[in-house]
Amino acid sequence: MLRRFCIVSLCALLLVSCGGVSIKKTIDPKVVDFKAVYDPDFDNVLYTSMLLASANYQGSEIAQLFTVTVTSPQNNAVLRIVVDSTSLNYISITQESLPKRGVEYTFNPVIKWKFDNLYRLRQQGNVDITFTCFINDEEVDVKNIRLNYRPVNECLMSLLGHDGNYRDYRWLFTAYVNEDHPMIDNILSEILSQGIVTTFDGSRTEKKVETQMRAIWYYALHRGIAYSSITCTSNPSRKANSQYIRFFDDVYQNRQANCVDACVFFSSIMRKVGLFPIIFVDPCHAYLGYYTDKTKKKIALLETTLTGWVNLPELDNHIDSNTGRLEERYFNKVAKYLSEKQKKSYLEGEMTLEELKMAVSNNLFDRASSYQKENNKNNMQLYNDPSQVTYQMLVVDELRNKVSPIPSVEN
Repeated sequence: MLRRFCIVSLCALLLVSCGGVSIKKTIDPKVVDFKAVYDPDFDNVLYTSMLLASANYQGSEIAQLFTVTVTSPQNNAVLRIVVDSTSLNYISITQESLPKRGVEYTFNPVIKWKFDNLYRLRQQGNVDITFTCFINDEEVDVKNIRLNYRPVNECLMSLLGHDGNYRDYRWLFTAYVNEDHPMIDNILSEILSQGIVTTFDGSRTEKKVETQMRAIWYYALHRGIAYSSITCTSNPSRKANSQYIRFFDDVYQNRQANCVDACVFFSSIMRKVGLFPIIFVDPCHAYLGYYTDKTKKKIALLETTLTGWVNLPELDNHIDSNTGRLEERYFNKVAKYLSEKQKKSYLEGEMTLEELKMAVSNNLFDRASSYQKENNKNNMQLYNDPSQVTYQMLVVDELRNKVSPIPSVEN
């Protein structure tokens, strides 16, 4: 009977244990006072483009986006913070030591982001990120943060900090410069077939750099890249300014670009062939610059939005069947970009349509090269002032140690 009683008692204990009776907690959550917060300056908005651009930068601000604070309930306590998995991140664990009882400690937990998923975010959405606090392997408290994540095409430009000052983020423009895009190799083959240059050899003489830029410029005109001012986003933040930026392949396929998009498109090709692009950013505009010598002392400029002044591809479809020449209406569209001698040469049959296009491209390149000269000269002191946030001189090559290219989803 005694043996039977012992067996029954043991089974009862096992059933009680399996029934989920909780073990009494030894640590008071009120004492630990666990807090998990998202940087308040970001207004509960998560910029996926910033996560991707800064992924390889150890000193990045993304490492400080989330902050947890705990008060140690005893000497030499062991803290473990577990961040649950979501569509944007893997489960992430941070473990730290809490040496002194009663002292408040602050940490920035490392989030393991699902970068492949971030690349594909083309629309905004919401995500709940849950932080669980363990002390000495005992679960103490749970906090949840709901964020509005932004599509990867949305680039943060600036935000108003809690100190009343603006924090500038337009250096993130350079994350959309993608010299590694697989399309560029085919584009370079097309540029070489134009005959303006026979090779891209990384030469740094001023004349050779200009010739290479003229070749890239002609390609953009021949591709028919038009100006489009789309920049708006649905960002709910009252503190931040952001802008929609097209990826390299978006510009290529849709043949549309605003000032930043076009700078990004040109810079991607330039970086691929060894040229050094600069994106000059004014309060309401951006234009392209580039170094023309190895010492990086001489800078040439290019107003990329001028590609939208002409539509070279449409000329092929408007040849007069009787004369074999451009219809008058379409000739007049491009004639203003020709010298009187060039107009006469074409009208008299001494210039082919391809030669006409090339002449238009070269003349428009000259205009684009001088378009921002006065503005650049007047504002150079502002571009070189580190404390100035509304004028920026973004040297892509120098920023590469801080900003990685964001691959488009097609990559």
